[in-house]
Amino acid sequence: MSKLMFLGTGTSTGIPEIGCSCDTCRSTDPRDKRFRASALVQFGGEDILIDCGPDVRSQLLAADCQNLDRILLTHEHYDHTGGIDDMRPLFRDKPEVPVYAEPNVIKAIQLRLPYAFVEKPYPGVPHIVNHEIDVNKEIPLKDSRCVEPFRVMHGRLPIVGYKFGDLAYITDCKTLPEETIEKITEVKVLVINALRLYEHMAHLSLSEALDLIKVIQPERAYLTHFAHTFGKHTTLQGYCPAGVFPAYDGLVVDF
Repeated sequence: MSKLMFLGTGTSTGIPEIGCSCDTCRSTDPRDKRFRASALVQFGGEDILIDCGPDVRSQLLAADCQNLDRILLTHEHYDHTGGIDDMRPLFRDKPEVPVYAEPNVIKAIQLRLPYAFVEKPYPGVPHIVNHEIDVNKEIPLKDSRCVEPFRVMHGRLPIVGYKFGDLAYITDCKTLPEETIEKITEVKVLVINALRLYEHMAHLSLSEALDLIKVIQPERAYLTHFAHTFGKHTTLQGYCPAGVFPAYDGLVVDF
């Protein structure tokens, strides 16, 4: 059985948001404590991290993560890439920190972590090996299965979603190309972002996410990447129709 654990289900500022005293940020419900969006996937005989933001150290400690085989990045924004240097302990006994991303994302990482890419790095620097991905080519895994990347539009920025067999993971989406919809239609499990109730220029609102779910027709859908303005987890549950669930940090989904 393959599994996905939600390590983070919040937007770029997380929940609670610094300096905010709204009901969501003051909530004592642990489901309302949301790290930046990330997930840990067990699939194809591997432990795979999707996105590696600034909360990743706390996220992986909370998940008791003992191993990672590779890191898949959706795009270059800091809330999805800011924790790559914290991967050093997990790869201390391995020859490389394998990061899979599109060329523009790799360039952004090299600019953000220049000390990791010099000819003679100092001891302890993570040996990051970047693997360029193509959204039209599968990524082979250990047991002969593959991860299928696909195109997602984050406003005007092209980013990547990932399909792991019967599960598709999408974050920071505003629109999906027709070829992506065809690729992921009728997956058993869909993870998709829903930032808030009202429209945003680069993220799906709740109604937009629910409309896409109707088109894709998964057996189950999990919403993620919430802003604190959306409300408490119990409020989110009330907005969800049958078969759609608001995710929370630590939730594990089998697929």
